[in-house]
Amino acid sequence: MARTGKNTWALFLLLLAGIVLGSFIAQMTAGISGLSWLSFGKTFGLDNPITLNLGVLILTFGLKIKFTIASIIGIVIAGIIYRFL
Repeated sequence: MARTGKNTWALFLLLLAGIVLGSFIAQMTAGISGLSWLSFGKTFGLDNPITLNLGVLILTFGLKIKFTIASIIGIVIAGIIYRFL
């Protein structure tokens, strides 16, 4: 049975590329006075990782996500590119 529609892996990869490129642009423009607004953002997640000690196995859980204006712009551009594929 053939699947119709667009590939969800392509959307995932495009969104991931948009987030990474947006974060890179935000980091590079943080010191430039006219473009520093691109690096404005909010960080969500755990400040201290959670550690689970099972004696033989020690697991450490931690997640921190930082959204910036540039990464949101990257997500929007990736969505537009995906729409035209």
